[in-house]
Amino acid sequence: MAGAFARGGLAAAEVPRSGPLIVTEDVELLDDLLRLCAAAGAVPEVHHGPPGARGGWETAPVVLVGDDAAARCRGAARRRGVMLVGRDQDDPDVWRRAVEIGAEYVLRLPDSEGWLVDQIANATEGVGRPALTVGVMGGRGGAGASTLACALAVTAARSGRRTMLIDGDPLGGGIDVLLGGEQSEGLRWPDFARSKGRVGAGALEESLPALHGLRVLSWGRDDEVVIPPHAMRAVLAAARRLGGVVVVDLPRRIDEGVAEALAQLDVGLLVVPGELRAVAAATRVASSVGLILKDLRIVARGPYSAGLDEHWVAGALGRPLVGDLPTEAGLSAAQDGGEPPGGHARGPLARFCTAFWDLADGSATTGGASTARARGAT
Repeated sequence: MAGAFARGGLAAAEVPRSGPLIVTEDVELLDDLLRLCAAAGAVPEVHHGPPGARGGWETAPVVLVGDDAAARCRGAARRRGVMLVGRDQDDPDVWRRAVEIGAEYVLRLPDSEGWLVDQIANATEGVGRPALTVGVMGGRGGAGASTLACALAVTAARSGRRTMLIDGDPLGGGIDVLLGGEQSEGLRWPDFARSKGRVGAGALEESLPALHGLRVLSWGRDDEVVIPPHAMRAVLAAARRLGGVVVVDLPRRIDEGVAEALAQLDVGLLVVPGELRAVAAATRVASSVGLILKDLRIVARGPYSAGLDEHWVAGALGRPLVGDLPTEAGLSAAQDGGEPPGGHARGPLARFCTAFWDLADGSATTGGASTARARGAT
């Protein structure tokens, strides 16, 4: 397996976080702030003045002080993340009150609502290292991209990484089927198709089916076959904020939704069978994808036509080689029995995926290029 990843550790620490603190007696303003907190997926603590010594003024991720409560907050401990919020656009004294309480921002509603929702969500969820996001697509139909995407996700989850698998191919039949979870409770893409604002990361994770130690966003069984770009943008951004690993199964055709997904990937894997027609088809896919995603790598898959091998395939496409995807005997029968791709930890497919994730970790640890032979890993 050739190549290197300039990334940090993949596992995201799960640290419980409190909600924002709201300080106001203005009923209408409180209603607005509660609504904005709900939009950010946050549960606030509400006080009429700064809480006592055991309260959350010092510990809340963000403090929202209403104009009416500024005088009561004089003398409170200075800290970051204090915002003075009101509605009066022409209040001449607002900046004086902001200085008196050490506010970092002065916000006027409704103009600042969108920005405030983002700040509440960022502060509540934490803005740590985003998930390593890997997209998988086929160089031609039937290349095995969905199988590899599933195996990568299952292997990552088995190693203890926080993992989400996202089905970006509405015509693929539903990636939950490959995991044996088509009847599992949880939301599917049609439930998010009209999402235009920010999607809460925690709420997204909790709403999805949990299969084999990971969360899965798949397609339902209805007729909806388009992911609006704003929905793809919001969902993938939320998934990345969780940290860990996000694997996205993508189609070969690029519409606006797929383009949004490509823009958020750290690396793309193009699965290419070792035959001339497949390489010719993959060349067109790589050309289109490369307009958006710069780090696109090749996973070659045998059997190979005479004179070809994985190095020839990668060289013909002019892209770095990840490795030779092994064939796993009995994979279809195992899936019929409820075992997902990569479910057999000692199988060649799982070992290939383990080598991939180890390479991602290893290159981040050493800070330089590292190389692992794919055939040796399998």
